[in-house]
Formats: sequence, C-alpha cells, structure tokens
Amino acid sequence: MGFLPYSGIYANIVLTGKRDMKKALVILYLLFSGLAAAAQDVWVNDLRTLFIKNSAVIYEINLRTFGAQDTNKNGIIDFDEGEESGNFLNAIARLDELRTQGVNTLHVMPVTPVGKIKALGTAGSLYAAAGFNSLNPQLASSKSALSLDAQARKFFNEAHNRGFRVIVDLPSCGSYDLYMQRPELFVKDKSGQPVIPADWTDVRLLNAGTEANINRDVYNLYQEFVDYMMDLGADGIRADVASAKPASFWKDLIAYSKRKDPQFLWLAEASESWNEPVGTVFTPYNKLLEAGFDGYYGSYFNLKNWKTGKEFIQNINAANNIIKKSDKRVIGSFATHDELSPIVVNGVAFSEMIIWLNAVLPVNSYFVDGFSTGDNYIYLWANKKARKTYTDDEYYFTHRGKLDIFNFSRQPGAKNLELQNQFIMANNFKLNIAPLLTNGSFIPLKTDAASVFAYAISYEGISLVVFGNLNHRTAVNASVSVPKITENNSVIPVKITASPTAEHGKFKVKLFPGEIQALLLTDLEVKR
Repeated sequence: MGFLPYSGIYANIVLTGKRDMKKALVILYLLFSGLAAAAQDVWVNDLRTLFIKNSAVIYEINLRTFGAQDTNKNGIIDFDEGEESGNFLNAIARLDELRTQGVNTLHVMPVTPVGKIKALGTAGSLYAAAGFNSLNPQLASSKSALSLDAQARKFFNEAHNRGFRVIVDLPSCGSYDLYMQRPELFVKDKSGQPVIPADWTDVRLLNAGTEANINRDVYNLYQEFVDYMMDLGADGIRADVASAKPASFWKDLIAYSKRKDPQFLWLAEASESWNEPVGTVFTPYNKLLEAGFDGYYGSYFNLKNWKTGKEFIQNINAANNIIKKSDKRVIGSFATHDELSPIVVNGVAFSEMIIWLNAVLPVNSYFVDGFSTGDNYIYLWANKKARKTYTDDEYYFTHRGKLDIFNFSRQPGAKNLELQNQFIMANNFKLNIAPLLTNGSFIPLKTDAASVFAYAISYEGISLVVFGNLNHRTAVNASVSVPKITENNSVIPVKITASPTAEHGKFKVKLFPGEIQALLLTDLEVKR
C-alpha cells in the first residue's frame, strides 16, 4: 500500500496520465474552494453560503473571559488590583491566534446587559438578559474613549478584516430585573407569578405567544435586537432554546432579517434528542427548520453515551436524512458550553476524537473557547463565598467542568500543545475537503468490533475513510470492510498511529482507546 504523508496541501501526490490529472483538478478544487471568502477587500456577508457548504469552523467565545487579563493567576479578575476582564477591545488581540488555527466563524455568547437580582454568580449569567436594545456595560474597556457601541463596532470590523464571520447569541429568557421593569413580557402561572424555566432560577420565561397569536411585545423586542446586531455588523444569530417559542414567531423574524440580508444565518439550539418543553411552548427541531432556521444542533453531544459504532452511525444517518436534498445543515455539537469538558468525560483521546469528527463528518465544526488546549473548566474557587460580588449572589456560582459564564474569571485554556496541533491540522484539512463532505455519498462500513464505527465519504473518484473506537478503556483490533480495497491502492494517511493493512476488500486496523483514524483513498470511490 502506498502511504503518503499528509502535508495539508496534497503536495506529495505523484500524478501521471489523464486519470491522475482529473484527480489533481479535483484536489485543487477541494483545496482552494474554501479560501475565496478571505480574499475580499470589502466585507460582504457569506455566512449562510459557508454554512451550507459545511465550511464553517465555529468557535464559541464568552467576551467577558476571552480577553481577560488575570495577571496574578488566581483565576478571578481582581479589578482592585488593576486586572481587566474581557471586553470588545481586548478580544481583538486574540483574533489572529484563532485565524492561524483554521477558525473562520465566531459564536459570541450574549452581549446583552445581565441581571443583578436573584442572580447566579458574582457577575451574573450571560443568559439572564436585562434588556435587548443595549450592550452589556461589562464589555466596555475603561481604557478607551470610544463609546460602548463604537467599541463593539470596532470588534466586528476587526473580526471581518481577518475573515471571521460573527454569530451573536440571542438569549431565550429575561432576567428578574427585566421582569420587574416590564412584567407584561413574561409568562405567568395560575397564581400570577412569572414562570421559572426548569432550574434557571435567575431568569423568567418570556411570553412569545402561540402559533396562532404571536405576542407582538416580545416579537418587537427581538426584532429590535436583530436590527441592533445587524447594524453593529453581526452576520448571524444563534437562538438560545429556540424550541421555547412558536414556529410562527421565528418564521416572521427570520424572514424579516433575510429581507435585509439573505446571507444572515440563523442557528437553532434544538435537537432530535430534546422533546420536553422548557415552558408552555415546545417547537420541535423540524418545525424550526421549516420556519427558516438554516441549521440546528443535532444530537452529537450524545457521543459520550454511545458505546457501539451502530449507535453512532444511526445518529449520522438520522442527521443526513434531515439535511439531504435541503439547504439545512447541522453543527458538530459534541462539546458545547452546556456539556462537560471532554477532558473531564474521557480524557485527551476523547477531545482528539471530537476534533477530527468535526473535520471528517458532513457538519459545520463547533468548539468552545479553551477546548483546543484541553481546559477542564474546573475552577478552584468555584461555588465558594466570594471576596467581592457585583450582583446579589455572594458565591462564585459555576457548573463544574463547564465554561464559566457567571463570574469575572480567567481566560479559558490549558497547556496541551499536542491537542492544539491536532486542532489546527484537523481544521485545515476540513477546509480543504469541504466539497467532499457536502457533495459526497456517506457510506457506513461494516466492522467486526462492536465498539468500532467506520464509514466512507466518496466523491469524484476520491474516498475519505474513517474509523474510531468508542471504547475509551481498551484497545481494539478490528476488520473494516472496504469494497475493492487492495494493497495496491494509493492511500494518504490523514490521522493514524499504526498503519492499517489492506487485503481482499478489508482494512485490518488496531485502534487504541478512544482513537480515531482517517485516510484518503485517492484512486478508489467506495460505493454502497
């Protein structure tokens, strides 16, 4: 078998004859198709097109921590000692770092003002919105004479100048502070009290109305937010708990934004796995897609629970059936800010698996700040009494193993450079093969090991072959059926440790605990 090292640009492939020339043209197309958007002089939003091509590499950031300056390294921002929390302006310094890592889209967590009454954490939850027509004053830099709006515009402009598209989070609920100011916006129970959604004790449920009768007060609040974000420079919106509002509510709002900018993206926090209402309304993911959302979360966050390759392949097939022959797409929601750090769940190998699955599945990649260097999001001061608070909560409230969204805390990140190298390699590889992921045929491959998943994606004479071990404790030897594969086929190892061997239509492979491997077959199109 002719193994060739992956260089990121397929420079080591030897080409002879017309067949190989066709291969070269396909490879060059794969290489350069993802780069055109970065060559613009004047920013023109292309986020929806990028998303439909599965070419978005999305990086979720909390601006309050993204550029935080924790000089004494105690994990908390001590303003009395001259330390600075994250804001619109100091975030700019980190953008070049992300660009070199293959990120091309930012998901900015809520920038709305946060509630201070009945709060969670010493800064207040980002999702406890105290208003929708202004920015969170916590995100202003005191070192600049610019207004807060001007600082935000500078951030958006600098992001665009570096080729980043920017998605802004739209909170689902309102803070208790907002309820006190405008109680008519909220759902009331039979006793006339505002409804607390699930265990979100710091927020109250907004009343968006019903399918037949939208609450125009809440709708107008959201429309004003959309106008505000588009004016600042946002390229799309991620709708928090989108299922908690009627489809007709979203249909009107999305259509409104698309009339202003057809490329404006709408991503729904919704999944096939979620079917319990948060409040009085539940709109399933398929109805949200019909209402105009361009994409949704899917169920990949369940990867930590799947024990067999069969379960994993079934989930991929389900997602593919939803997006097949449509302009809807899914994100690689393996590790969102609502999920435990993969390091905590199953260690570094699990993080590597998530990195590469984002690169070799027909999804838009999705990562949380700190993930790429192995942050476990365990804060030593978590849930202890605070020395100082800016809300009515006297404790450093956090969710163990999850990104802190409640306090003025350190930048996310750890020191695993090997994981970061994998992150960079995988992102660059994904951008090179995006047309293959979008246009190729997804073909499950048979294996003789229950914990092993295997599949191929084939297009125009090229096949991407992937196999992984969902057993995170034990190594597995597996035989993977790949029709017509022989030892003479040309193979580029994209991500491997021990080289698999090919014989009589099968790969023989050894997979370490939690390991994922990926290969490119440059002269074989795997078919069902």
